[in-house]
Amino acid sequence: MYSSTRGCNDILSAAEAIKRGIAADGGLFVPTVLPKIDDIWLAKLVNLDYRGRAFEVLRLFLTDYSEEELKNCIAAAYTTEKFDDAAIAPVTAIDHNTYALELWHGPTSAFKDMALQILPHLMSKALSKTQEEAEIVILTATSGDTGKAALEGFANVDQIKIIVFYPEEGVSPIQRLQMVTQQGANVSVVAVRGNFDDTQTGVKNIFNDPFFNENLAAKGFQLSSANSINWGRLAPQIVYYFSAYADLLAKGHLQLGEVVNFVVPTGNFGNLLAGYYAKLMGLPIGKLICASNSNNVLTEFLDQGVYNKVRTFHKTLSPSMDILISSNLERLLYHITDADTVQIKNWMEELNREGQYCVGQRYLESIKDTFWADWVSDVETLEKITDIFKKYLYVADPHTAVAWHVGERYRQQTGDMTLQVIVSTASPFKFNESVLAAIRDSKNSNSDKKDEFSMLHELSQISGWPVPPALAALEKAPICHSILCNKEDMPLVINDILE
Repeated sequence: MYSSTRGCNDILSAAEAIKRGIAADGGLFVPTVLPKIDDIWLAKLVNLDYRGRAFEVLRLFLTDYSEEELKNCIAAAYTTEKFDDAAIAPVTAIDHNTYALELWHGPTSAFKDMALQILPHLMSKALSKTQEEAEIVILTATSGDTGKAALEGFANVDQIKIIVFYPEEGVSPIQRLQMVTQQGANVSVVAVRGNFDDTQTGVKNIFNDPFFNENLAAKGFQLSSANSINWGRLAPQIVYYFSAYADLLAKGHLQLGEVVNFVVPTGNFGNLLAGYYAKLMGLPIGKLICASNSNNVLTEFLDQGVYNKVRTFHKTLSPSMDILISSNLERLLYHITDADTVQIKNWMEELNREGQYCVGQRYLESIKDTFWADWVSDVETLEKITDIFKKYLYVADPHTAVAWHVGERYRQQTGDMTLQVIVSTASPFKFNESVLAAIRDSKNSNSDKKDEFSMLHELSQISGWPVPPALAALEKAPICHSILCNKEDMPLVINDILE
């Protein structure tokens, strides 16, 4: 069962929580009891494929879904037609104690596919299980990757419409093309003048506006979310931490029970939080290492216990992390305070009123038991992409390079040489301009090329890696969406689309 981080008395089934997306009091749904695993359970994962591992993890959280329902959702999501690697989330050896967990082999070449290929199936099943008659409107703000992955997953799903808002200048050219060329009778894409935080705040305000929601309900619509504030989006992300551990066991790189550190490039805190849930369940994780770019609000929080969103917003080479308000942090606060929902509500009100809150020394010590954090500049990001390619012939996108750099810095500063898994969140082809700038040999390459698709092919030629087919197909895809609005006009745009 699931309850709100802010103390609302509603106790809901998993299906109801997934359908609603966000709690009535503006809080996020969290499990009332966390399942625990042991070494026997963990050892069983070794001989299972990704689908089997997903079933074993998700059945612990989605207990109102039958075994058959869950297996059908998983089978529809993780197919070799959609993912270009049979392992779905393969672990690649970099050196003897460093590995990359590649989460970008899905249809949109980003880690969001790992959850957003299954969420539409979980949502659709939730509608029938709860006998919902309203049409669900998925409302999502994206800093780049969530938007396309959600559009791809929910396109033409019965009883569901999806509207994606993205910051006009805050995504890469390839990310924008992926969204504005999306086909589907039930999909809409809207550019917002402003940054991601403007966009995300606009969506949150809409969710929390009772008058707006009452008007929608009168027309037969109910809002829900595909962002990682939705438990149905977060739970599938827990799976790949277990899967990575099982792969390391299967290949003899680990002994059962041996501790692993994960380094995660982090913006909205959902990916890192999924690792935290895995650790709370009993997965042998030592440190969860939070890697940020110049928008280093999380680094400061995990290091000092002060969350301060009042700072300069930086547009960086790793745009999916260009975030100053990390929504999922609220779930971490819930667990470190032992479900002190009054305290959490006070902190969230402080954040809205004063732009910051401080958790104090006791809670900070609890945070530091698990987390370590640092940040990387754009210059360092490009240098690391170059370094990785020269040393390993491995092509890292900017987000992965940020994590890689922070992981190395963690080892240098702590001396902890525990086996380290770098969570690689996007294909380098989604950020071809910056990756090419880092790895091309200017003497032997036409560095004047500016066309996105010329760069895709040049990156393939230099790296020896194939261009993901879905990205190559964008060159001839027609533009389907061209709405642009101010952040204060987002509710009007939603009404226009639904009418």
